[in-house]
Amino acid sequence: MAERKSVLLRLDPAVHDALTKWANDELRSANAQIEFLLRRALTEAGRMPDKAAKPTRRGRPPKHPPETD
Repeated sequence: MAERKSVLLRLDPAVHDALTKWANDELRSANAQIEFLLRRALTEAGRMPDKAAKPTRRGRPPKHPPETD
């Protein structure tokens, strides 16, 4: 897996507070929420690169492993 890039992002404090609240409501970190929103915007604009890695799934694994045929 390719190394992830780091960026410095300056936000208005009110925007940061709203983003953090939204992220908490959806059980994400603020960083994960920003990536989620950027990916959604890129996809909707038709600009998501084909070579972009899928986002990592976080949280608990499923209770029952998927069935194999």
